[in-house]
Amino acid sequence: MMSRKNKSEGKPDNSTPARLRRRRFGEHLTPIDIFERLIAPDTLTNLYSFRWVDMFAGAGNLILPILSRVPPKDRCAFFVDRLFLFDIQPEMVERAVQNATHYGIPESLARENIRLQDTLKEYPESLIQGQLPLYHITNPPYLYLGYIAKHAETQSHLQYFTGANSGYQDLYQLAMMNDLRHQIGRMVYIIPSNFLFSASGANKIRNDFLPYYNIRKTITLESDVFEHTGANVMICFFQRKPTPIREPLQFESYKVQVNVQKRVHHLKPANHYRAGGEFEEFVQLYKARKPPKVRFHFLQSEVEANPGDQPLEVLDANRYADGAYQTLTIHISDSLKQRVLANRLFIRTVDTGSLDGRAGLYLINEAFGVQGILVTKSPYRTHPIHLFFDPAIPEQDLLLLRDYVNLLLEHFRALTDSEFLTTYKYSASAYTRKYLGLSQAKALIETCPLLSLSDDQKVTFQSLVANQEADQIVAFVKELTESFRNF
Repeated sequence: MMSRKNKSEGKPDNSTPARLRRRRFGEHLTPIDIFERLIAPDTLTNLYSFRWVDMFAGAGNLILPILSRVPPKDRCAFFVDRLFLFDIQPEMVERAVQNATHYGIPESLARENIRLQDTLKEYPESLIQGQLPLYHITNPPYLYLGYIAKHAETQSHLQYFTGANSGYQDLYQLAMMNDLRHQIGRMVYIIPSNFLFSASGANKIRNDFLPYYNIRKTITLESDVFEHTGANVMICFFQRKPTPIREPLQFESYKVQVNVQKRVHHLKPANHYRAGGEFEEFVQLYKARKPPKVRFHFLQSEVEANPGDQPLEVLDANRYADGAYQTLTIHISDSLKQRVLANRLFIRTVDTGSLDGRAGLYLINEAFGVQGILVTKSPYRTHPIHLFFDPAIPEQDLLLLRDYVNLLLEHFRALTDSEFLTTYKYSASAYTRKYLGLSQAKALIETCPLLSLSDDQKVTFQSLVANQEADQIVAFVKELTESFRNF
């Protein structure tokens, strides 16, 4: 159906119709190399035991290469009985037909099993009636519901999100649920990595899908895969469970960069099967008895509501030019100035790419040489954001809180390979850049026990933070929280 552009098929088509087609259909075909290197070795061990199908086939790069494993004299018979391709676009069907002929399949025969069909709307149920089970290998369309609703050329897709599909957030999720409802036993999906790592955008699909399917393994591709999109994708290998059950899932995950990194995921139903759940579990279970109360942004409306003659040099978060934020001097009341000066921290929500520019809390004057960060227009999550605590926290404690937050951020990034964070951008930087959500930052700040410590406990806490004993800090916070609960 909605398909994807192949890197290997010549120069990119940057014409306006091509761009519009990509925007409308999510058209970014999978390079054959992805199939050969990462999918075929794990799926084609029982070549003759399945009927192979791609319901969003594009040019056929995810399924036609199967024919290279079949002796030339047997390919036509194999194709007729065991290979089926569908796409919503006539031009994609034609390209798939021509690609099939390169494997020795006559064009007339290719047209029998390479079909024009909207499989999101009309699932090819006749295939299920065959004696062999289906094995679905696909790179489905991914267009987010919010994008679909905002653009005239994609609003026709809203029809898919009605009835049983109400509440899902992306076209790829509807494709997965179609397979679930038709009891497909094995699938390989190339889908956005937010399937495992996103919260609100993927909680429902994980909650509905994973009680029925095990994940055999995943491969996250931390590099540009598609020519015209920077979508961050992963390959998921699914196998249907004998009986639906909500239980923890455990599987191996591989991250492909210059080297291949391997780890084991543990997904829990209580955390909506979200990967990187160690961070979420910590902030949910170990909120401090008296948490610091924090709010975000220094707004222009506050300046206008507090006129005065006190000068304050600020960064204008809405004016960025020539690689730097612009500064200006404002005049405000004495009380507002003192409140600003008592709150000297800002949050960097996006990694800069350098090792000393990770997301976290920093001093405004040290980073920018000003006293505040003002939002003169609209607030944005990716700008530097001024933090305000109520009541204000003494200077020494403010620095202690900063160090605590940054230390635990790095602790959980190392523990989860930063998977509780949202991938911001793949680049040539020393690590994959991530985005720290404000709700995540607030939740971590609220675990800081600073306001409820006795003098002796504070000395211990200061020592652990100063010595960067992250594991011991986590244990200290957990023990402290449990003691309050049992008191």
